[in-house]
Amino acid sequence: MGAGVMQNDGGGGGGRRRRRRRARPMSEINVTPFVDVMLVLLIIFMVAAPLLTVGVPVELPKTAATPLPAEQEEPLTVTLSADGVVLIQTTETPRNELIAKLRAVAAERDSNRVYLRADGAVPYEQVMQVMGALNAGGFTDIGLVTDTGGPALDESDG
Repeated sequence: MGAGVMQNDGGGGGGRRRRRRRARPMSEINVTPFVDVMLVLLIIFMVAAPLLTVGVPVELPKTAATPLPAEQEEPLTVTLSADGVVLIQTTETPRNELIAKLRAVAAERDSNRVYLRADGAVPYEQVMQVMGALNAGGFTDIGLVTDTGGPALDESDG
């Protein structure tokens, strides 16, 4: 930033009697430009920060999951096949009737647990849509069924 120079006149008029003093430097720093620059940078970072979070595309791995405990009631199973067909137990169900049928089944059952089986080739979006339908149908305890034998993600996995 700059330092200014203050000049001090020796008093009232009089051209000859004027005492000349040395110009002394200003001891104050003008912080207004500094504050302006900081506020502009703050606004830039506030606007740019949400744009920097980018999702990373990943292939979801297989896992070694332990089986869920057995139930007294026969478990309800919803299956999503590779060609996109939804089955409740073994009955094929159109997607537009899925929530209504799930609500009817939920009204007859004591448990709100359901097992979702989905083919590995089914896109993640379709699996999440079926899970949303299960939730809307009254099932909040959703178990995802997988095959065993996936990586254990510990030192024994080589």
